Amino acid sequence: MPLLGRLLSNRKSGDAHAAWHLPNLQGPDLLTLTSEDFTDGGTLPLEQCAKNVGGADLSPRLAWTPLPDGTAQLLLSVEDIDVPMSKPAVHCLALIDPATAGRLETGALSARQPAPGVRVLRSTIGRGYHGPAPIKGHGPHRYVFQLFALAAPVTDGAPTTKDLTRARPRTVLPAVASPVLARGRLTGVYER
Repeated sequence: MPLLGRLLSNRKSGDAHAAWHLPNLQGPDLLTLTSEDFTDGGTLPLEQCAKNVGGADLSPRLAWTPLPDGTAQLLLSVEDIDVPMSKPAVHCLALIDPATAGRLETGALSARQPAPGVRVLRSTIGRGYHGPAPIKGHGPHRYVFQLFALAAPVTDGAPTTKDLTRARPRTVLPAVASPVLARGRLTGVYER
């Protein structure tokens, strides 16, 4: 496996294709997104990594600054922007009720038992949070947690996302029609 990682070391999707840069997800104000488990640009703890690398596949604790008035829903996207593909791999996509008191606890993004007020959607890998498990030898991978405060909820029934539970993230993200009131991001790093 390390050989494959070294062979693909120059191939990375990059930040330009992340949800953060989609025209429909631009917002005027910034939120501060933090975690008690890692600092921005710091290493993700093993507990938040995938089971096949020895982790527990638990989503980290997340907290954010007060939301702007009129926030109807939060959209959270977690992307590996260093995956050797043309687009980042979405490790989690979730809709969050703004009444969650500005924080999510460890494991809140579980597909089997999401926290109250959290609706997990399909990711590149499955549903719910999927922790880091980059190719050995590929170098450090950046996992970008992006939170968007939306003026209206994302709902089932849009022409391209009739059933949000089944829709692929690359269909859902560009189809968000609600104005973004504010957004924030936090990056964790993991390498094998």
